[in-house]
Amino acid sequence: MSSLINAFSEVFTSLASPLWNHAERMQKLSRFLMRCFAVMIFLGILVWLSQRPVFALRQVVIEPVAGQTLKHINKPVVKQQVLETVQGNFFSVKLEDVKRGFESMPWVRHANVRRVWPNGLIVSIEEQKPFGTWGGADSQTLMNTHGELFAGRVSDVGDGISLVDFSGPDDASKEVMRLYERANAWFMPWSTEVKSLTLSERYAWHVKLSNGMKVEFGRDEENSDKTLTEDRVARLFKYWPQVREKWANRVDAIDLRYANGFAVHLASASLKKNEADGKKSEQKQ
Repeated sequence: MSSLINAFSEVFTSLASPLWNHAERMQKLSRFLMRCFAVMIFLGILVWLSQRPVFALRQVVIEPVAGQTLKHINKPVVKQQVLETVQGNFFSVKLEDVKRGFESMPWVRHANVRRVWPNGLIVSIEEQKPFGTWGGADSQTLMNTHGELFAGRVSDVGDGISLVDFSGPDDASKEVMRLYERANAWFMPWSTEVKSLTLSERYAWHVKLSNGMKVEFGRDEENSDKTLTEDRVARLFKYWPQVREKWANRVDAIDLRYANGFAVHLASASLKKNEADGKKSEQKQ
């Protein structure tokens, strides 16, 4: 018991005595403080260097992603906008903020930003590929090849690009693209393609083909039987030779909303009806 008390007494005395009475402890503390001081000096020098004018952003290189050319990005204007709005220098600039700034611009789908020593940035841009209009030819909204909407004008698209006319709820653009791809594949045997597709608020949809024919599908895509529409299209193709034999090229619309068949609308029939109504009115006069 006495030995335990003596040991505790020695420890207490050692802790209570001044630090400078222990040369070994003083050396360890001195080395630790010197290291801390050296680190602080080093960090201070780095901060001072990082704020030198040589590291202020002066160069912004804008390039397309592999396989693309930039047709709708005005490089000089965009560079000036970036240099005027970006905050920070080579070290402190937030690349994610620059990335978001580029992606908020019209015609920019994705942007990748990286630093270039000592005062530059390289921005790789994936430009939007317009595929169709959204909400009519006069709309200021376009759809890209991924079914995503973006702000753009038809006049900026350029000649030689034929746009598909899409319309539907704003949150259904990708669904519209999916329907377009399916319908386009269905009517490929007719050597025609979908030129417009409309999806209503109730998700009933119809297309207009490049041969001028309109096809009504209704709301079958919401049905639990996902093959229902495909079955009706298959039925149409099965009996189409008989329709062509009877009415030749007079069919301008097809309605596939019927469970056991389909209806056709004859363009010439409506014309004859209008002519007959006109003759009746003339006789009445």
